[in-house]
Amino acid sequence: MLEPLQFFITIVIISALSGILGALTGLGGATFLVPIYTLYMGIPIVYASGASLISTIATSSGAASAYIKDRITNIRIGMGLEIATTSGSIVGSLTTAYIYSHNLQFIIYIVFGIVLLSQVFVQISKSKYELPKAVKPDWTTKVFGLYGKYYDTALNRQVEYIGIRWWLGEIIMFFAGFISGLLGIGSGALKVLGMDWAMNLPMKVSTTTSNFMIGVTAATGSSIYWLFGYIQPFLSAGTAIGVLIGAYIGTKILVRITNKSIRYIFTAILIFLGIQMIMRGMGFGF
Repeated sequence: MLEPLQFFITIVIISALSGILGALTGLGGATFLVPIYTLYMGIPIVYASGASLISTIATSSGAASAYIKDRITNIRIGMGLEIATTSGSIVGSLTTAYIYSHNLQFIIYIVFGIVLLSQVFVQISKSKYELPKAVKPDWTTKVFGLYGKYYDTALNRQVEYIGIRWWLGEIIMFFAGFISGLLGIGSGALKVLGMDWAMNLPMKVSTTTSNFMIGVTAATGSSIYWLFGYIQPFLSAGTAIGVLIGAYIGTKILVRITNKSIRYIFTAILIFLGIQMIMRGMGFGF
């Protein structure tokens, strides 16, 4: 059993590593923290989820500010999609309260694992592309102004892009918000999917805009977690500090590596954690 100071330092270190990964992939450190806390540190998933929501707000604040400064984040698209994610987050948080009150936590483990693994196919199928294929603008491109450009340091050139299928992005964002509230994460995996696959945005734009959005989504869900007593201040404080440090480091790494490298990291971690979460939900311990 770790002493309080040792426990706090351990939490900060683990959170920092998770924050780096979260900033690189657009998932937010919380996606990695909940499995690590519950599978390897014995922290009840309800409190791990509560702490991860608080850390997600810190991640978004740290990473998003740097990405906006680098002019990679598309604020117009992010704000337009945020309406759907916050609505879904409220529904998901209320569903979580029902699940925990009826001791059905195994559902959270299994759903968490499925959510992570469901992203693998899309990531593998697109891993050979550094930038999305050129597409023709649709009516949503023109109506909502889904245009953008950024300077890619890794490619050493300016990248121009357009977004399409805004309506499909909104649908996915609602479910992303629902999963965020349900699992206590920023749900960056689904946000990245919504922008990367559904709207055909470059991976770097998807991950940076996701980081911009997840803080608002997490803030919505965390208010309900606070109401039901699922937030432990000591655990949440250490988690937030570590993730914020890691997120800052991750933003410095992101601009220097390729989209394909990000995708490979993303996929490997999703497979590993997804399988273990499902096994835990099915009663297999570690």
